[in-house]
Amino acid sequence: MKGNFVYHNPTKVYFGKGALQNLGGELAKYGKTVQLIYGGGSVKKNGIYDAVVSVLKACGKRIVEDGGVMPNPTTEKLKEGIKIARENKADLLLAVGGGSVCDYAKAVSVSVHCEEDPWEKYYLRFEEPSCEIVPVGCVLTMVGTGSEMNAGAVITNREQKLKIGHVFGSEVMPKFTVLDPEFTYSVPRRQMVAGIYDAFNHVCEQYFSGDDDNVSDRLAEALMKSIVASSRVAVKDPENYEARSNLMWAATWALNTLIAMGKDTDWEVHMLGQAVGAYTDATHGMTLSAVSLPYYRHILPYGVKKFRQFAVEVWGVEEKGTDEQIAYMGLEKLREWMTELGVAQNISELGATEEMIEGIADATLVMDGGYRVLTRPEIVKILKESL
Repeated sequence: MKGNFVYHNPTKVYFGKGALQNLGGELAKYGKTVQLIYGGGSVKKNGIYDAVVSVLKACGKRIVEDGGVMPNPTTEKLKEGIKIARENKADLLLAVGGGSVCDYAKAVSVSVHCEEDPWEKYYLRFEEPSCEIVPVGCVLTMVGTGSEMNAGAVITNREQKLKIGHVFGSEVMPKFTVLDPEFTYSVPRRQMVAGIYDAFNHVCEQYFSGDDDNVSDRLAEALMKSIVASSRVAVKDPENYEARSNLMWAATWALNTLIAMGKDTDWEVHMLGQAVGAYTDATHGMTLSAVSLPYYRHILPYGVKKFRQFAVEVWGVEEKGTDEQIAYMGLEKLREWMTELGVAQNISELGATEEMIEGIADATLVMDGGYRVLTRPEIVKILKESL
């Protein structure tokens, strides 16, 4: 481990079957008004909404509805949520859904008492909140983003065609999270595999940087192997509890900041994917899968040692041939697994066109933590290879 760091994650996790029974005890810590945040209505169809509302009512809470959170939460929706919270003086924001719902709740939490435009302050200037933060709790229904145990919040500005994430300080992390793997059973297959790839890529983003032998990378390798193994069971048997519970817990640990400790991290796949998402409104995990291989093929020559390690330790590639040949075999194994899952492997199937490439390139933020700081021509090249 090369870097000094402070690790602090204050989120309390209730994990397993029946974990919702712990919600009442957490609710007792907050005031009377709960802003209930959820997505397009699937939680009402599968009964999770009713179960949560039952607990809220039993605890004597005043429920303020904030439904309709879209897969890529927008600035318009953020303004709506802020208005609801302000008018009702919300004491707790309770997110019931997947990562987008959790992200949105955190964005609302830092914006309710913000006197400036939250988009300008948090997503263009990347400043930290200087106001009171409304606490957030999560009841997770879809695996992938890790938003249930981190301080990240991604928001899309449709007018500016920008999709940007801000990772806030630990004070913005959910105060508690309910993780019941059975709550993920009703997620459609496409959303399930998108979430699986999202979780896997979160690990990759923290893994493909630096060449020192460190604990974070060894943990990352174990997480990636676990995700791959459990995914192969889950796609065949979606209600296999062991597989779904392993995926849920691995996805949480993939992005709760632990494996980023003591090392640089990349995140350029996310920048490329989010820019594609800003133009297409495509599912987040699918935008990542669609740009991953072209990006990794591009940067592999600058990080051969780690890509070789990835091939051997994660995929069990035989150590025959040059380091570069072994490294490329690892990417081929990754491609084969992506094909098994059925995730997108090009941005064309997500609605991107060649005419959009220049605009998507303009919307792609350039990170400096990976093996290569991309130039704009390189971004355009990768995006064209992703078509």
